[in-house]
This record gives sequence, C-alpha cells and structure tokens, in this order.
Amino acid sequence: MGKRRQHVRLVGLALALALVAAACGGGGNKSSSSGQQAAPAKGGVLRTAISDFGFVDGFDPTGEYTAVGIGIYGAMLRSLMGYKHVAGPPGNELVPDLASAPPEISSDGLKYTFKLKPNIKWAPPLNRAVTSKDVAYAFQRINTEPLVAQYGFYYNGVVKGMDGKAKSADTKISGIETPDDQTIIFNLDKPTGDFLYRIAQPATAPIPEEVAKCFTKAGDYGRYVISSGPYMIQGADKLDISSCKAMKPISGFDASKNLTLVRNPNYDQATDNTRSNYVDGITVTVDTNVDDIFSRIQAGDLDSSISDQPPKPVLQQYLTDPAKKPYLHSNSGDRTWYLTMNWAVPPFDDLHVRKATNWIMDKAGILQAWGGSTFGDIATHNIPPIVLGEKLGSDYNPYPSEGNHGDEAKAKEEMKQSKYDTNKDGVCDAKECSNLVMPNRNTPVFTDSEAVVVSSLAKIGIKVKPRELASSAAYTTIQTVKNQIPIAMNPGWGKDYADAYTFTFPEWDSRSIKPTGNSNYPLQGMTPDQAKTMGIPYPQGVTIPSIDADNDACQKIASDQPDQRNQCFADIDKKLMETALPWVPYLWAKNITLTGTTVTKFEFDQFSGYLSYTQMAVNNKATVPS
Repeated sequence: MGKRRQHVRLVGLALALALVAAACGGGGNKSSSSGQQAAPAKGGVLRTAISDFGFVDGFDPTGEYTAVGIGIYGAMLRSLMGYKHVAGPPGNELVPDLASAPPEISSDGLKYTFKLKPNIKWAPPLNRAVTSKDVAYAFQRINTEPLVAQYGFYYNGVVKGMDGKAKSADTKISGIETPDDQTIIFNLDKPTGDFLYRIAQPATAPIPEEVAKCFTKAGDYGRYVISSGPYMIQGADKLDISSCKAMKPISGFDASKNLTLVRNPNYDQATDNTRSNYVDGITVTVDTNVDDIFSRIQAGDLDSSISDQPPKPVLQQYLTDPAKKPYLHSNSGDRTWYLTMNWAVPPFDDLHVRKATNWIMDKAGILQAWGGSTFGDIATHNIPPIVLGEKLGSDYNPYPSEGNHGDEAKAKEEMKQSKYDTNKDGVCDAKECSNLVMPNRNTPVFTDSEAVVVSSLAKIGIKVKPRELASSAAYTTIQTVKNQIPIAMNPGWGKDYADAYTFTFPEWDSRSIKPTGNSNYPLQGMTPDQAKTMGIPYPQGVTIPSIDADNDACQKIASDQPDQRNQCFADIDKKLMETALPWVPYLWAKNITLTGTTVTKFEFDQFSGYLSYTQMAVNNKATVPS
C-alpha cells in the first residue's frame, strides 16, 4: 500500500472469469456480441421492459440496493471510480470516472486524495459544475440514519466520522476534506484494501444538496435524481428547484409504470472514455405480463429484456432455432439464488433443522423448473466459485445427493436430532413446523419452482405457506426484521463489486443487521442485545454462530494478494456451510437476455449483472415518447 499513485487492477477474480469463460464458452466476448454484423451507429431508442423494477429504496441512490437500479445508474451517475460497463474480466476492472486519475494514497493506507476532472456538469435544471462538495454530500446522506443507506456498512467505521447515525444530511463528516472544488480527501480509521471498490458504488456518486436536501425520508429522492452522467430522466429540465415546495416528481419516472431517459445536454463525451452512449434515449416499461414482454421483443416492439427470464417455450425457440440463437445471451451473473432461513424464528433456530433442510432440497428439480443449465449451475455452497477466484468449486458439496435431488434418509437422520421432532421419526412434528409463511416472487421460474421447494420441505415435516409477491414487495417483507419471516425463496445475492467480502459482510456479518433495509436475512451472528434493539425475541438456548472475527481477518489481507484473500473467504464459506447454514443455496446464476433484430450491438455489464445501457446500439427509428 506504499505506492503514491496506486493503479487498481483485478488479478484473482479477473483470471478466474477468463478461465471460466474459456471453459464454458459464455460470459466473455462471445456472449456479449449479438452476432449482428452492422457497425454500431448512434441514434434510436433502446426500448426495454420489466415485470417489476423491484426497487428497495424508491431508486434513491443513497439506499437503492438492487442490481437493476445499479445498472440504470451506470447511465446516469458518475462516481470517482467506475467501470467500463462491459462483460467478463474487463467489466470488473476499476477505472477513473469522475476522478481524473486513481487517487494518491498515503503510505499507511489511511488517506486517499482524489482530483476531479474539469468540465463535468450537472444535467438540467442545475447546469453547474460538479464539485467535490457534491461528492461529500453523497457521503453525508449515506451517514444519515433516516435515509437508510442500505449498504452504508461499507463506509461506517471505515471513513473517519462515519457511523450511519447522523440525524440529517447537513452534518459534515470529519474524515472528508474538500480543500477546493476539484479535490476531495478521505481519511480512514483503518487500512481498507478494497476501498476503491467501495468508492465506485452508486451511493457515492455526487448528489446536489440544493435538490436532495428537500428529501429527508428514505427513497423520496428517487423521483428527483439529477444526472451527472450521459443520460437524465426525461422532464428533469422542467423541474422547478426554486424551493422545496415547488418541486414535483420528474415526469419521466414512475416506478409503477416506466422510466424514460434522454441525453443529458451538459454531458461532455471528451471527459468519459468508458461509455459509448450510442442510443438517443432509453425506455423501460413496467409490464407485469412476462409473456407479453418476450412477445413484444419478437414482434420488434421492444429491443431487449432486462432481468425477466423468458418463458420455457420462448427459450426453447432461441436454443434450437439457428436464426434466433444469436439473439440469446447468457452471461455469468456472479450471483447465488437461495432459500434463506431466519435464526430468530422456530424451527430454524435449530441447527439440525437447518442441516436437514439442506439435505432434503431437490436442487436438480429447481434447476429443471427454471429451464435447465442455460440459467446456471447447481450451487453446492454459498459464494459462486468465480467470486472466490475458484478457491472453492462445485467439488465442495457438504450435502451431496444422487443427481442433486436431495437425500431424504440423511435429512431425516438430521431431523431426528432436533427438538422439533418430538417422536424422533425424522419428521418435524412440533407446532412450530407448520403454517410457515414463505415469501416468493410472483414471476415465472420462481412460481414454477415453488412446488419443488414446498414438496421437498414437506418430506421432513416443514409445512410452508407460499406468498407470491412482486419482487419489491417480497424484498421489503424480508428486509424488515420485525416481520420475523421464517423462510423465504425470493432472494438472490450478487456481488456488489469484485470481492467476496461483498457476500460475507452484507449477508452474514452481525454488524450489517438493521431494523429495515436489512440484507442479513438469516440474522447471522445476531446477539441478544441486537435482538432487543430490533424488538424481537432472541432464540432460547441458542447462540447464533458468528463470522464477524473471520471477516475482520480476511479484510486485513490486501486486495493485491488475491490468492490469500480468496482462500480466507473460501474458508468462511465452508464454516457457514458446516456450522451455521444461513441459506440453502441452489443456483449459481447465469443471466439470460433476449434481444430483437434491431439491436446492432449487445453488451453485458459485468458490474451490474444486466445489459449495458451505455454500450448497446440499435437501428430502430424510434423516438423518445413525449
């Protein structure tokens, strides 16, 4: 860490991505190319649709924690460090964005000094230069407790003066200095090897105080986001910022209906060598009928899907028809889909029940319900091997079964040891084993696989009541600790950036637990004092296993030692799978995108895990709707 000018690069994960892409033929340049030969030309509108945005904080960058939102921010916001918004290893490499160069870092790793590029201006209605104080204000919002910065744990206790407990966003942070409009200095409490990855998260992108100060509740700023990047919300130029009362939601965004982005007239392409910005506009329509989305793509009314998975008959067409194959794109999502089990709710406060649930699950049946291996590989542990630099692969499987269909005998042997199996016949028969609410999403693949999960659990006496909800509602339900949801099958987790810490901390470290906007769904490591603060009972006679100390040990290993760092996190994954079992991981995901014939260049954004809005090109004659 003694270099004065540290040039950031990925080593372990980038190499792993390259090897995996070479091995399976997906995820690299091959799958980010549509097969169309037309040279990209500027113009047209990228027309997309989604069944539900699924936003967990109303699209407010301070708290929004969904990959769909993060992908859109790539077209709107510029953080100090950023990404190239392309597929594979290059898409995980950090590059300066708002910053003119990588920072100057002190020899003790505690001070980071950034210089901002000149000539970067806010979109209308601000029309002024972006300054270091705008970046500082973004951090002040992260530090404000009522704004519920859902991944504020990456900064609290790291940047001096940040603890996430400020009452308002006008509270300055002692560890952030802005000596002039082009300079910002971060002073850290401790060396943090992955700090530059954290500084590339959308929540850290500049936010203008004169607008955002009017929004003091979590999520409210989402309909007023001012752009510092190439695209802005349509109608932003009409926003009256003369007073807080005068402001009305920008017309181009309604989370229940649509999002329309148009070019930011103040954006200077000369300041940005990472985004191509081919299209003149981007439209995202909310269409709850997933079949309709893919029919419209085939009819030429839409150019691309985003996150919804194609119905099986449509997928089969694209897999078997040579004319359609070039328009199916399968990329590594760096993501695990899983069932989460809550330590604070019986019967999942019993380790034997958690182990039995892992033994019984028919993962092959779930994968088949999803549509087969096109959608991913069966997960045998929590963190995808690609995120661990292949230090822990699919050969590590502590709960193996023939054909991955579950082992009923092993599951019942484990259940017999549980206090909830009163007659020791391998079946959970206490009253706590019945009528368990299980949130799920209300879209295909989730509804299709629900029966497999329900029937698997029933074999060991766990009787669940599925509740199929829109994605955003399902997440909000399990993110609210007081709801005490026992088990859920709606969540998935993808890396926040190219490091396994983005799994181990937000998902399983007790310091990430908070009453709302919580991402540690199993409440892993929760203490009795925390339970009291959350207003829920702590399980009797149980000490919930903690990996906090293990996380701290891994964080002491610098990111320029990827083998050692990845092995450390792989050991955490093993510990969880064998002694804590927060999840039943069932799928390491590939993200499927279908495009229409109007797409002349397809690109996948490895950072967000979805299509790359700033690198795709179309040849349609569409115009942005007024």
